[in-house]
Parts: sequence; C-alpha cells; structure tokens
Amino acid sequence: MTYVDSSVALAYLLVEERRPAASFWQTSLIASRLLEYEVWCRLHTRGLTAVRGDAARELLARITMVEMSPLVLARALEPFLRPVRTLDALHLAALEFLRQRRLEPVLASYDQRMIEAARALGISIAALD
Repeated sequence: MTYVDSSVALAYLLVEERRPAASFWQTSLIASRLLEYEVWCRLHTRGLTAVRGDAARELLARITMVEMSPLVLARALEPFLRPVRTLDALHLAALEFLRQRRLEPVLASYDQRMIEAARALGISIAALD
C-alpha cells in the first residue's frame, strides 16, 4: 500500500517532467482526504479545472481516502521529530493512524521535507521514477 501525497498527485495531473510511471497508479493507493482538497485548490488556482478536472476525478477515484476525523487528526497536535508544515503534519498524522492499525504504507512524495519527517518516524519511502 502506497500513501500518495499532493506532490505526486499534482506532478501527474500537471504533467510535470518528474512524475511516477503509469503503472504506479494501478497499485494499492491511499491518502488523507486532505489530498482531494489540495488537488482541487491547485487546479482552481491555476485555472485548470476545465482542462484537468476529469483527470483529477479519475485519479482521486483510484485512491482510498482516510477521512480527516478527530481520531486521525489528533496526532497532528503533537510535535514531530522534524519541523513540519501544517499540511505535512496532517498527512503524517494520517500515516501514523494507518500504522497504528498495523498497516505499513510507504510514502510516495517528491517533497524532501516531507520525506525527511516521514523517515524520522520510521516510515518507508516509495521509489519513484
């Protein structure tokens, strides 16, 4: 199971040079519901909703979403071993929630700060093409 953060989803949707292979999207994927908000906000901000909206809906439909319940988000109120930004803390909280349930997702991210914070928590990092 691979946890997808916004840097990976947006790299795919915005057709950036650095993005996972097409086969990546056919694996078991999970993310916080936060991902959905991040994707749509970025598409709206860039005026790409009409052009990339269908692709975003298809992509998000492939990903199992962890709801942002108080139980999931409680971890984000605690300090992390590395400095993190607010949205990263929320993603890391979702990852920790999954790990508490004996799931061991690997993190797919292009964000170096997020990767370092995840590694500090013992979370494995997915190898991306």
